[in-house]
Amino acid sequence: MKTIIDRDAALADGLAVLRQTHAVPAAFPAEVLAAAERAVKRTPTAHADRTALPFVTLDPATSTDLDQAFSIEARGADLLLHYAIADIGWFVDDGDPIDAEAWRRGETLYLPDGKAGLYPPILAEAAASLLPTGPRPAVIFTVAIAPDGGVQLEGAERAIIHSRAKLAYDSVRDSDLPPGFNEVARRIQDAEIRRGGARVDPPQQEVERVGEGRFRLSFRPRLPSEERNAALSLATNLAIADALQAHDTGLFRVMARPDMRAVARLRLTAKALDLDWADAVPLEDFERGLDGHDPRQAAFMLAVRRAGAGASYAPWRAGITPWHAAMAATYAHGTAPLRRLADRYVVRAALAVANGEAVPAAVSAAFEALPQIMARADALAGRIDRAVIDLAEAAILAGREGEAFCAIVTDLNEQVARMQLCDLPVVSRVEARDANPGDRLQVRLMSTDIETGKLAFERIV
Repeated sequence: MKTIIDRDAALADGLAVLRQTHAVPAAFPAEVLAAAERAVKRTPTAHADRTALPFVTLDPATSTDLDQAFSIEARGADLLLHYAIADIGWFVDDGDPIDAEAWRRGETLYLPDGKAGLYPPILAEAAASLLPTGPRPAVIFTVAIAPDGGVQLEGAERAIIHSRAKLAYDSVRDSDLPPGFNEVARRIQDAEIRRGGARVDPPQQEVERVGEGRFRLSFRPRLPSEERNAALSLATNLAIADALQAHDTGLFRVMARPDMRAVARLRLTAKALDLDWADAVPLEDFERGLDGHDPRQAAFMLAVRRAGAGASYAPWRAGITPWHAAMAATYAHGTAPLRRLADRYVVRAALAVANGEAVPAAVSAAFEALPQIMARADALAGRIDRAVIDLAEAAILAGREGEAFCAIVTDLNEQVARMQLCDLPVVSRVEARDANPGDRLQVRLMSTDIETGKLAFERIV
């Protein structure tokens, strides 16, 4: 999940406690930094010169760890997406201090007051990042995108590229982007709908000061430029996944749909938020019609993201087709190697199979070990995400102790009810004997703690 924005530092004290509680790394060990200093001095020798290709990047304006750059060209009815991925693997050797630390971390952790990166900033935000400040080593995946949105990996190579521009979601114009950008996105998005995919990308939440000691949560829906940019990454990951599966190798992202109990909770959440979800409409169809500009619908999008068991990683197995239900496809993570450890190995495998080479033994071995490593990293990131949400909820309710709120029971655990407040994007718990899922309660806020994110309610009715 994207971390909450906290411009007014309302969560500062709580975040300090959270970082300590979850042992969020504050810095890199000296031997890792020394290895990174040596690595940035390497001269690429296995890379073709593709600096003539007009690559650009598109990210949040403040981002400096740029994983992807892209260029697009037409080929008959097809569009060729040249998707350049930061070649962090060129700077990292198997088993060296940088590699060992990355295996300990697993992924970049994002918090409102800063991130704990997977790799040292001298690599992730400088030498390996696809910034427009000079040539950079990359792995270019060439993906053919058919008029119906079908994708095929047509090539992969190590190359030197030079990005023409660092474009930002909130200021980019169509004229800044390669011709065909919007059409590529349209094809991929239309194909996803036809497959029955139902990705949910909730709006970003921001804690805003509305008075002395008072805050509120607002939502910033994803911009069209973000949605279209995500389609390019999706196309590349789908093409990589198909290529790896066809060559009996790979590491795949898999995910089941929310089970019946989770869907039942979501229906009660929709009821609490006064959303009209007809009984006959499946969850995936309801999701596709949600509008992140509406605060209630945005809150429901966040609930959907938290409802399922989550995605996991699975290595290739004979006779098994790995499946990601939200994508409605076989899917791999390969486009964010600066931020996810697994992607570095997926990129190496895809580079090998696209060129008729054997997948390195170290990569095949990593595919067996990575599910556990990434599960641990994802679990930590998930705990941090939930803790940050708890802090934000406590911040917006601070000062409202004693007030009564309407809530809908969404689940029960013995005598404790999980409830969704009707007028705020807040999920909490209250002791509620004899309550049933779907019941409407009146509850009083008894206390808030913006350092721990804890809320205490009591049932009135």
